[in-house]
Parts: sequence; structure tokens; C-alpha cells
Amino acid sequence: MSRGSVIAKRYAKALFQAANDKGLVAETESQLKLIVDVVESSAELRAFLSAPNITLETKKQTLIQAFGAEASPIVLGTVNLLIERGREGELASVLAAYLQVAGEALGRADAHVTSSKPLSADEQARLADKFGALLGKTVRVTNSVNPELLGGLTVRIGDTLYDGSLKGKLERLDKTLQTAAI
Repeated sequence: MSRGSVIAKRYAKALFQAANDKGLVAETESQLKLIVDVVESSAELRAFLSAPNITLETKKQTLIQAFGAEASPIVLGTVNLLIERGREGELASVLAAYLQVAGEALGRADAHVTSSKPLSADEQARLADKFGALLGKTVRVTNSVNPELLGGLTVRIGDTLYDGSLKGKLERLDKTLQTAAI
């Protein structure tokens, strides 16, 4: 595990604990996601937050003006702390770690499904049900498309990858044939 992910997990655990104590776990998730989405989509904002010549107070006031109405003091405090410590680049990692920590605590898992074609809502629901039964958790499915898979799909839940793609099956067959004594 990289140093950055360890640090992100610490911030995420502290944020989750504070949010859980106030009963604001879901709200905190959506607020943090909003901030991360805005920061990720704006090169100017990223440059502003990481600029050493801009004072910490100016950065904090800008964040309060930009997100004060949408984000709770818990979320703004965490983001400000990251900026104070020069870790503004870890925002997306903190969000990912928060989703994982909150998911574990709430019995929820996020499944990132990659398929060769877009999945319908019904297909996503069936996948959520199947993996939910397998894991004993509520599963949220997000779908992305990768035509290189040729067919089938891959499902990533946490650190586990379930590869049911045609490309993966062909690669495993190739590996088996190469290691077989002929």
C-alpha cells in the first residue's frame, strides 16, 4: 500500500467517524464527492489550491465561499486540513477511501463493472443482486465501457477483480496452453 493511500485512509476514517457521530454519513459522501468533482474538473482551482504563493487563509476563504452553502463544517474542515498539510492532491484518494470505509461500516460495496457495451438498468440491478448475495452486502454498480474486452465483463469490488470477459478468458487459455507440455 502506498504512503498516499495510507494517509488518505487515515483522513477518511477520521472523516467517517465525525460524520457517523453526527449521523451525516451519506451527506458527507455527497458533499465530498461534489468538492472532488469540482477540483478534478478545474485545472485553475487545482493550481490555486497547490500554489505556494497564495496564503492558507485565502485558500480557506475561497473554499468557504465556493462550497460553504453545500458542504458541512466537517467536510470543509477536512479539506482545509488537507490543504494546510500540503495534501490537496490526495482529495480524490480520500474520497475513494471514504467510500470504502463507509461501505464497510454500512454493509455496502461499490462494484465497478467494465463491459464491452453499456449495461441496461435491469442488467446492473441483476449484477447488484448477484454480487450482493455473494458478499452479503448491498452492492452499488457503476458501469464503464471498454470495447477491447470483446465480450463479457469485469467487476472490481474493492481489491478483488472478477474477470468474466472474453479477453480475459482468451488470455487465461493462452497462458494454460503455453505452460502445457506439448
